[in-house]
Amino acid sequence: MSALFKSDAFAFVDEFGPEKIVYLSTPAAGLEAIVVIDNVAAGPAIGGVRMAPDVGVEECFRLARAMTLKNAACGLRHGGAKSVIFGDPAMPMDEKERVIRAFAKGIEPLTDYIPGPDMGLDETCMAFVHDEIGRAVGLPAELGGVPLDEIGATGFGVAIAAEVAAPRAGLSLSGARVVVEGFGAVGRHAARFLARRGAVLVGASDRRGAIYDARGLDIEALSLLRAKGMSVSAHSVGERLGSDALLRAPCDIFIPAARPDVLRADNVETLDCKLVVEGANIPATAEAERRLFERGIVAAPDFIANAGGVICAAVEYAGGDAAAAFAAIEEKIGHNMRRIVERADAAGVSLRDAATSLVEQRLRKMNATRRWHA
Repeated sequence: MSALFKSDAFAFVDEFGPEKIVYLSTPAAGLEAIVVIDNVAAGPAIGGVRMAPDVGVEECFRLARAMTLKNAACGLRHGGAKSVIFGDPAMPMDEKERVIRAFAKGIEPLTDYIPGPDMGLDETCMAFVHDEIGRAVGLPAELGGVPLDEIGATGFGVAIAAEVAAPRAGLSLSGARVVVEGFGAVGRHAARFLARRGAVLVGASDRRGAIYDARGLDIEALSLLRAKGMSVSAHSVGERLGSDALLRAPCDIFIPAARPDVLRADNVETLDCKLVVEGANIPATAEAERRLFERGIVAAPDFIANAGGVICAAVEYAGGDAAAAFAAIEEKIGHNMRRIVERADAAGVSLRDAATSLVEQRLRKMNATRRWHA
């Protein structure tokens, strides 16, 4: 247990949370997991469950806080949370089901937490959770859910955010060159929705490699490769690159859509773009965010740009369908992006600083109505 809790949990506590940090262990099922319920001022917390071998409590808290900010920014009646199951997401399905069902039983008493799918888990996994405790979002359509990864809810929101932020970066989406770091559930859909708006995908990566072609890449061909379990670097057209080299590839819009802290102090200077739209949660360190602003690169923050998934989850939880989810995503993300662009322009600050200031004001008002608050 000590290896997982390398950081002092009390170092994270501030006026907004966290409410709970829970460690789950069921050795017979091979389960070890961390759950961070950050803030429930607006209602029960919604937050994804990811499976990874190397996420500690600090990163889990940062992800949960991003969900708090995201849900508050969107005016949802939910707080923020996140959980991590330690393991290889490519483990055999029977083993994975056993671990997920044990996780579900572990969170059953945490009634202020509604889990959804995140990296390494999908709609079927959420069906296992729902079967155990009757509480999950991102369910298969057959169970009355709105399968957010299947319809591309988060990627759609990223495209909306890019569309609103592009003029601030001096861009039009028509003809804009896009690089997607992490061509998965979020990245591939973001590429598709941006292509419908006239943008051109010129680079894409996954954990095994990357491909770049200034003339444009075939999004559907890359998606087919991923569906077959192959890397995008196996595409027959374009220049094969290492995943890190893609950060240096010339483009107009760069979309980090994979793991946290992809953009750091040691690599942010190599980024060659005008606009960053954060499709992943916490894809940039604080120092990298500062350098983007200092370099004049516009960055649409994660908790605004990638909120499509949790908006979809909230719509599902309230009984809505995919059409209602898409309408809510377009309205909420579009409105929030326009508002923070106006605030950033007026104050001469980054979009992240403008968004954080706005959302923290909302959270303080929420907390003030609670019986116990700081």
